[in-house]
Amino acid sequence: MQRHIDPIETVNSIEEKSRRVLVWGATLFLVGLVEGGLIPWFTNPRMGLSAHLTAVQGGMALLIIGLAWNRLQLSDMQLRWTYYLNVAGIVTLWLALTAAAVLGTRSGTPIAGAGYGAGATAEFCVEALLTVGAVLAITGGGLFFWGLELTTWKSRAKK
Repeated sequence: MQRHIDPIETVNSIEEKSRRVLVWGATLFLVGLVEGGLIPWFTNPRMGLSAHLTAVQGGMALLIIGLAWNRLQLSDMQLRWTYYLNVAGIVTLWLALTAAAVLGTRSGTPIAGAGYGAGATAEFCVEALLTVGAVLAITGGGLFFWGLELTTWKSRAKK
C-alpha cells in the first residue's frame, strides 16, 4: 500500500525550510525592484513607493530569516508556524499595499493615501489584508525571535 505524502511534510528538513525561505525572500526582493520601476503608473504613486519598499525590505527580512534558520531552537511544529507566518505575513502586506496603490485606497493608510479614495469594498479589502498581514508578520517575527532567544538561553546555561 502506498503512503500518502502530505505536501507540508515535504518541508520538514531544516535545510529545505531554510532554502524555501531564501527563495521567497529573493523572489520578493526581485519583485520589489521591478515594482520600483512601475511606481509612476500606479493610481497612487506614493502608495506604490510604500509597496516597493515593503517588497524590498520584506524580501531582505526573509533572506535574513532563511540564513538564520538553522540557529532556531524550535520544535518542528513551531518551525512550520514560523515559516508560514513570516512568508504569508510579509507577502500579504506587500499585496495589500500594491492593491492600495493600484486602487487608490486610503482608509488603511491615511498618510500615504491622502487625497485618494476608492469604493467601500476596495477600502475594506485592503484594510483587511493590511490587518491580517500585520498580525501574521508580527506573530511570525515573534516566533523567529523566540527561537533565536532560546538558542541564546541554552548556550548561556551550558557555561
